[in-house]
This record gives sequence, C-alpha cells and structure tokens, in this order.
Amino acid sequence: MSLVRATLTVVQAVANHMAFTPPNPSNTKQRYHTEEWWVLQIAPFIFKCHLITLWVCALFETLLYLSSLLSTPLPSLPLPTPLQLFLHPLFKLFFPSSTSSIHVTPFFLIGTLSILLGAYIRLDCFRALGQLFTFDLTVHPQHRLITTRFYAYVRHPAYTGSLLLVAGIAFAHLSEGAWLTECGPLSLVPGLNVLVWTLWWVWTLSVGVSRVVAEDQQMKKLFQNEWDQYAVMVPWWFFPGIL
Repeated sequence: MSLVRATLTVVQAVANHMAFTPPNPSNTKQRYHTEEWWVLQIAPFIFKCHLITLWVCALFETLLYLSSLLSTPLPSLPLPTPLQLFLHPLFKLFFPSSTSSIHVTPFFLIGTLSILLGAYIRLDCFRALGQLFTFDLTVHPQHRLITTRFYAYVRHPAYTGSLLLVAGIAFAHLSEGAWLTECGPLSLVPGLNVLVWTLWWVWTLSVGVSRVVAEDQQMKKLFQNEWDQYAVMVPWWFFPGIL
C-alpha cells in the first residue's frame, strides 16, 4: 500500500463528486423523454452510487495506508504517541491481514487518468451550457444550440465524460490491487468484479444511447436547419470516428 495510491483515490473521489453534482436544478414542467423504461430513469440514483462508491474506496484505501504505517514499531510513526496508541489496536481490529495486496497498478493509473479526463469534460460542458445544463432532459425557455468547445467534436460530450468516468472507476477499483477486489465486498465471490463491470457498462451505454436519440430528436424540432447543418458537421455522439 502506498501514499500515492491513497492520495489518488481521494483525488478521484473529489473529481467524480464535482462531475456528478448537478450544476442546475431540473424543472419538471420542462422535462421530456419521461416515458423510457424505469431502469433507464434511475441515472440520478446511479450517480449517487458513484459518489458513495468512490468516497468509500478513498476512505478505506486511506485507512489501509495508515494501517500499513501502524504495522511498523510505534516510535517510528510520524504521529503523536497518544494517537498511535489509540489507532494501533483499532486498525489491527479492522485490518488484521497484510495490506501488501493493495498497490498501484497500470490499470489504476489508467483509471485515474480516465476519471480526471471524464470529469474535466463534464465540467467544461457545465460551463459551456450554463443554465441550460440539467441532469434531466429539459428544454429551457432560452434554449440555444451550443456548437463550441467539446460540442465542436461530438454532439454529446457530457456523456463522453460519463463513459470515461465509468471506465476509469472500473479500471481503478474493479481490477487487481484495489481494496474492493482484494479485501472489500467484491473479494467475496470470484469473478464478481467482472460481472459488475459488464452490467454497469451495458446499463451506462443503454442510458446514453436512449437519451442521445431523444435529445437529437428534440433539438431537430427546436432548431431545424441549424441542427441539420450541425449534425452533418459533427456526426459523432460520444467519440470522434468511433460512436
């Protein structure tokens, strides 16, 4: 267990929290695309699960790092002696096994970069749309077509950010060397992390496709020729040249 991994898990949690916190409230009277299956309408709940999961991982990986420090003789620890005496038995109670299995891996670093990039893209979309950006699909009275910044490359970059965040979380925390898979809940059943990753990706992609189809139809109604021209110039939903 290393300080680098513990620090980066906290950075991941902060970035994810910012990216999945609604910048504006949704007006229920302005909503559309409300007839989709309920399993595709639980995105706000899943976003909260993202937040909780990342913060829980950050908490336990940080505690595991401190626990690895407490496995050394007490006088060598950079902590006040009373705090050492209090924390030492506490950590030994909850983390009795070695923490050597929790370590920085290439997948973890790739996941961290993916989370940071996904968060940056989503936050940039928040800035580009301003008051128009809501987590529910809505039409604002002053709605306008945004074609600059990341919207100049793909039509739905906020979903690009979401997909990168989901991929990043999976790479960083559903792979070897993570607390979740080494000694957390996903360590209880072999292969559970692969099943969770697969279901998570299928759901995320299904939600994304369902919403972008509805958004494209709505924007075409609102902006007509302007939208047609934009759709020709920017034909991709999420990733240029791919999808």
